[in-house]
Amino acid sequence: MRADLEIIQDWIPAGSRVLDLGCGNGELLAWLRDHKQVSGYGLEIDPENIAECVSKGVNVIEQDLDKGLGNFASNSFDVVVMTQALQAVQYPDKILEEMLRVGRQCIITFPNFGHWRCRWYLASKGRMPVSEFLPYTWYNTPNIHFCTFQDFEALCRERKVRVLDRLAVDHQHRHGWTSRVWPNLLGEIGIYRVSGPGVLDHRIAV
Repeated sequence: MRADLEIIQDWIPAGSRVLDLGCGNGELLAWLRDHKQVSGYGLEIDPENIAECVSKGVNVIEQDLDKGLGNFASNSFDVVVMTQALQAVQYPDKILEEMLRVGRQCIITFPNFGHWRCRWYLASKGRMPVSEFLPYTWYNTPNIHFCTFQDFEALCRERKVRVLDRLAVDHQHRHGWTSRVWPNLLGEIGIYRVSGPGVLDHRIAV
């Protein structure tokens, strides 16, 4: 499995009902089904990814995340997952609210625009950064809402969202003491587990 998905699966209890937003080729859901008896659905818009999900036997729905999650009832999932897509949706705050409406807990990953390489690129070149974890130029990027860890956590405080766990990792999804001490400066990717204010935290060991 992808390194970020390997981290995420530790936070998903066996037997959970999971909704994976922007599920790609269904890799995570297929692994969770086979190894942790998880059930659920993936939402995806790319036809090739949808075909791969079907070939894996993953329940997939063709759906644009910008249209919201109105077709799902409140509290219908134990965990809602969204990897590397928060920065690509039109209204990140609204999708976060919708995730917390339909799921007891949510796991979200996104690139950190406050990472030192991004700051150095802007300061030294005066241009938008292009790197391994931000591989697009400004005019063809699918990412429309860059944010830092501090930006995301400020949104969580504003909307009374509880941050249960946080990992700041590099592009190879390694997390060391430096990224724990200075996450907003040295973490390239954030992996968050969050819940609404009234949800009890059934913490999972990592």
